[in-house]
Amino acid sequence: MKTLKSMKRLILLSAIGLAVTSPLKAAPLQAALDKYIQIQTALAGDSVKGVPEAAAEIASIAKASDGAVPVAAQAGALAKTTDIKAAREAFKPLSAALITAFSNQKSVSGQYYEAFCPMAKASWIQVGKKIANPYFGADMSGCGEIRKPLGGSSQANAAASGGMGCCGS
Repeated sequence: MKTLKSMKRLILLSAIGLAVTSPLKAAPLQAALDKYIQIQTALAGDSVKGVPEAAAEIASIAKASDGAVPVAAQAGALAKTTDIKAAREAFKPLSAALITAFSNQKSVSGQYYEAFCPMAKASWIQVGKKIANPYFGADMSGCGEIRKPLGGSSQANAAASGGMGCCGS
């Protein structure tokens, strides 16, 4: 009975694009994160330069990893965007999928943080604690808050501040 409930839960979570366990192993996740940070940085700077290419690379990495269907699908959708508004909207579900994957990893190098913007009602991953909002760019670059550190040593990340920008809750 427990197994049946667990299987139903897994199917339900998979259907809505979440994974119970990390769909990406450490090495592919690191490569995907490197491309993701390029996208986050571009969007925070009000640019889509290189975004479709980086998103396509994330999709490729995820497709090569067993069980990374949500990440591959979301990255593929972002790769098809051509304007900043559409790219920012497509970045939201990609961010959610990668945060889920990243939350289960401890062996990824770098100081990554989950940040959140209450105005966009969305999170993203960034390097460092200084908010660089990809959803509103230069107009509101500091809008948001650091939610928590991701991956790496929990002791090294323990000092993460919950600093808030202009729209912090």
